Amino acid sequence: MNESTPPPVIMPGGNAIQPRFVLWCITIVAVGLSLFQLYSAGIQPLGLFYQRSIHLALIMLLAFLMFPAFGPNRKRGIVGWGIDLVFFAGALITGGYLVFNLDAIFSRAGFWNQTDILVACIATVTVLEASRRAVGFGMTVIGLLAIVYAFAGPRGELPWLGEWMPGIMEHRGYSLDRVAGQLYLGQEGIFGLPLGVAATYIFIFVLFGAFLESTGAGKFFIDMAYAATGRQRGGPAKAAVLASAGMGSISGSAIANVVTTGAFTIPLMKKLGYQPKQAGGIEAAASTGGQIMPPLMGAGAFLIAEYTNTPYLEIVKISILPAIMYFATVYLFVHIIALKQGMQGMAKSELPQMRQVMKDGWHFLLPLAVLVWLLAMSMSPMRVGYYAVITMVAVAVLRYALWYFFVAPKQGQPVTVERTKAVVWAGLVKLIQGLELGARNAVAVSMACAVAGIIVGVVGLTGLGLKFSSMMLAFSGGNLVLALLLVLLASLILGMGLPVTASYIVLIVLVGPALTAEFGVPLLIAHLVVFWYSQDSNVTPPIALAGFAGAAIAGSKPMETGFQAWKFAKGLYLIPLFMVFNPEIIIGGPVLVVVWNAVIALLALCAFAASLEGYLFTRMSWLPRLAIGGAIVGVFYPSLWTEVAGVTVMVVAIAANWQASKRETTPVAG
Repeated sequence: MNESTPPPVIMPGGNAIQPRFVLWCITIVAVGLSLFQLYSAGIQPLGLFYQRSIHLALIMLLAFLMFPAFGPNRKRGIVGWGIDLVFFAGALITGGYLVFNLDAIFSRAGFWNQTDILVACIATVTVLEASRRAVGFGMTVIGLLAIVYAFAGPRGELPWLGEWMPGIMEHRGYSLDRVAGQLYLGQEGIFGLPLGVAATYIFIFVLFGAFLESTGAGKFFIDMAYAATGRQRGGPAKAAVLASAGMGSISGSAIANVVTTGAFTIPLMKKLGYQPKQAGGIEAAASTGGQIMPPLMGAGAFLIAEYTNTPYLEIVKISILPAIMYFATVYLFVHIIALKQGMQGMAKSELPQMRQVMKDGWHFLLPLAVLVWLLAMSMSPMRVGYYAVITMVAVAVLRYALWYFFVAPKQGQPVTVERTKAVVWAGLVKLIQGLELGARNAVAVSMACAVAGIIVGVVGLTGLGLKFSSMMLAFSGGNLVLALLLVLLASLILGMGLPVTASYIVLIVLVGPALTAEFGVPLLIAHLVVFWYSQDSNVTPPIALAGFAGAAIAGSKPMETGFQAWKFAKGLYLIPLFMVFNPEIIIGGPVLVVVWNAVIALLALCAFAASLEGYLFTRMSWLPRLAIGGAIVGVFYPSLWTEVAGVTVMVVAIAANWQASKRETTPVAG
């Protein structure tokens, strides 16, 4: 690498053809954004609107630089640059106007002047365009539909449209001034809670994940998983499950998790005997589980904590058991397939040694330990993220310095001025790479949260949330299972156009009140259910995004791989149901009750995997598979005797299968 070459980083969202000076601009803006976030997280906290407005302005500048107007594979040209310059100005106006006029805006207290409204319109258009480029057209369309809905009514800008609305969807309609003020100048619009969480907690932990990734933590987690499971039947697939759980704690995206760990695990799974579609599906299901795996859980834990007013550490604690259930289900699917197809593990010589893995990468565990310890000390998550990043950088510098000054000379690499300069320069490049990668990875999440703020603002303005709750109650007929099925279908439809974070925000605003007020689901469980269901677009055809990413690496058909991922990720649908009907595993209760529910839930999930595959110790006939299906329903039903009956049926079916396998392996006396 020479001095004129920008740091090589992967561009999220596409492979745009970028001139050199644009790459430098991206680096400058991205590094500036990351340094601003570190400063406001650990040195000088800023006020709510100052923090969010500066964050959004820099994020949008980065989005317009990274994603050209006409797509990643076309050069900007004169027209493209003209459009981009207009939106660059829009991004600066969006953030700058609030920063320089915040006191005056507060003093007007809702009596906005025409400049306020003009800037609000500019900001809304700019946010929607940045979202179109960074997140996708679906998100922008939903944001536009929300704005049009706000205008539709007898007193709105589009009264004729209100006449076409079904009765339950009708509202008074609002003027341009009212909608613009709600979306830009209030605390329920663009600068509302979703963007607030993205601009504080989410960004700092995305940055932490970027530093772990850029310093080699991904390889450490993968090697550790291989060392632990590689010699078992289906070892690479089990390593994929464990590595994805580990990477899930530092990655904010299931798709990023697939391409990071899948590049190592999928080829080895295929080599061992898994079909390409199975290998891609296993990796997609495991990587999706990374988003529900504490401590980070993608962006979900922070949002749930803010919406429910629950300490972040409490969200982490209650999410451990459901996450273990999910990964246990995927792990058992992998094991059953390995048994079914007679697979063996990998040779010891092909695997890394755990002692060597820990020797080479133990320092990656220190920042995670600091993170957990500070959270346990009840420190603010934003400040915890700041110290975790600082610890990561300090540990990396210290470890490399020890190697350079003490180990390298013994290996014939003496310390010289020239080598020291080269080492310092390489360290600075690595630091810039981490700062830049963190900002790049945060663009899509922040833009999704900004547009989600538009939707939340319109829902609050029009009362759509209460109307949606009424519709949900009417369609389900007061039946909780049907209501949850409607939530699942809504999450799948929203997931076709929205990323997971945005899908969760929109869904919880719309269906949350119905689940809690009408159906009596505890608030925390309602949020966890919606968050879990919001993950399903990663593994559910026709839009199985993580499955498609796995298919690309595995060389399999996308839809077939998507169906495999859907099968392996069944815990994503069953575990939330168990939370609803057995809330003790989340909100607590007598120890014996919690333990009983945890045990029967794990048993039911394992039995379900065996029933679906038709194999456990040996092949299962249709009768025990059907019996297990009915028993699972009994286990989920909140009645002790029904649960006992369900457990009894499952135990008998599993024991019978074990006895059948014994008879098959016992030689016949002759």
